[in-house]
Amino acid sequence: MHVLILGATGAAGVLLIQEALLASHTVVVYARTPEKLPEETRHDPRVTIRKGELDDREALSSAIMGVDAVLSALGPSVSRGPMHPKGTPLARAYSLIIELMKGHRVRRLLALGTPSITDPNDKFSLRMSIIVNGVATLAHTAYEDVVAIGETIRTQGNDLDWTIVRVPILSGANDKRFVVGYVGDGKTGIRVARAGFALFVVQELENNEWVKKAPLITLP
Repeated sequence: MHVLILGATGAAGVLLIQEALLASHTVVVYARTPEKLPEETRHDPRVTIRKGELDDREALSSAIMGVDAVLSALGPSVSRGPMHPKGTPLARAYSLIIELMKGHRVRRLLALGTPSITDPNDKFSLRMSIIVNGVATLAHTAYEDVVAIGETIRTQGNDLDWTIVRVPILSGANDKRFVVGYVGDGKTGIRVARAGFALFVVQELENNEWVKKAPLITLP
């Protein structure tokens, strides 16, 4: 497939590009600062790079046109957590992304989320509750944006085949193992490696087992 990857210059996004290429997909990267991409990615003939901001309708529309799916690793910066801008900028970006996807007849969206986006299938987990409440307290604007991302995708994405890929605490370990489920189901935990997130997204792109669902992926 020909896929657009958003959030591609972050640690998870770089791994997502690598997994997509390993699965023989071709990639469009839309990024504000594409020079942050690894040199081998910037010079890979299978990768097309488009520079632009998330609120640039014309540039974003051009990047979405002609792709088969949008894979997004967009999320609040961990390092800027408490300083995340007010006004849910990422959720507003998703609103535009969804609008443009509909206009270009692109149906498949796989988006990074967290357990701050709740799901009816979730059960109580003390450990996860402590984590989510901690984020809501210490990085409230980031928490609000993530919650708003979930609401935006669910309410505006009715015509799309979306999957919100919820991840707990992310690590940089080169560990692609994961289990898929929901909060408090007895098999999911509180950590996952970014490499596992990237692998799940690319596999789900092909398998379509979690359409219009928000699974939690964690280390086994």
